[in-house]
Amino acid sequence: MAAGDRGVRLDGGQTSPEGGRRRVGTVAKREQASRGGERDLAKGLRFFRSKGGETTMNKHAFITAHKAQYAVSTLCRLVRLSRSWFYGHDASWAACQGREARRAAQDVALLERIRHFFKASKYRYGSKRIHQDLRADGERVSERRVARIMRENRISAGQRKPRKPVTTNSNHKLTPSPNLLGRSFHCTIPNTVWLADISYVDTGEGWLYLAAVKDVASREIVGWSMAKHLKAELCCDALRMALNRRGPVPGLILHSDRGVQYASGDYRKIIHRAKLIQSMSRKGECLDNAPMESFFSSLKKELVHRQRFATRAHARAAIFE
Repeated sequence: MAAGDRGVRLDGGQTSPEGGRRRVGTVAKREQASRGGERDLAKGLRFFRSKGGETTMNKHAFITAHKAQYAVSTLCRLVRLSRSWFYGHDASWAACQGREARRAAQDVALLERIRHFFKASKYRYGSKRIHQDLRADGERVSERRVARIMRENRISAGQRKPRKPVTTNSNHKLTPSPNLLGRSFHCTIPNTVWLADISYVDTGEGWLYLAAVKDVASREIVGWSMAKHLKAELCCDALRMALNRRGPVPGLILHSDRGVQYASGDYRKIIHRAKLIQSMSRKGECLDNAPMESFFSSLKKELVHRQRFATRAHARAAIFE
């Protein structure tokens, strides 16, 4: 056989005359298709391989890009992918798109309900309480989904940090009472354990101080008092209100911090006359009175930090509400 009759391979090897003619014919067809505006499969395949390797998803993308010009069966055979998988993936992808569309529509409807409850709370509630309102209204939704929708739409209870005054002065020579609770706040019987503490509110006229007494079992604020000073009278008035509303309960534990107001003689006289038992937190341990700290934190997040009170009277009315 003459050398000229041999088919020539691109890598320098030799092949049969018939194979050479087939390869030349294939190249001619590809060049003709390229001149006619059709995509070159071999070039497309090389480009496809340069984009991360022969992964199943890349093969699917390659077939999708060329199925308008070539048969799907040919393309699947070329990239060694089964036709059943290709069509099954298309069906599952369409179903997934349908689920995503339905979920997006549900999110839009849920967003309107979230905005309704957020406005009803006077723009105070976070995702946890909004979720509770939705569940109470019959909406079956997870708290994570509510939090996500609120985060994506920038719905949040904004806060403003005011200056912080010192409300607890434990640097005194008065004898503190022992800690009888030890952070055990799992009381279930009302009028068994009360907690007392003081907080503050910033107003245009100056500080307004709030003393409160909380029943651990019912979580109710049973007594409170507001004044522009931090004298013992502030705490005494809150305790008197609690006793007038609930009646003296001998043996009831009244827990507070070591502030000078709670260690004062006037405050302890009221405790003695009502036959209560006084308990105090350890020095510098705010968690020893955690339920009261939690109440004041919620009050400030939902009300105090969301607005500026021009007068103490304005702050009194808002807090009372």
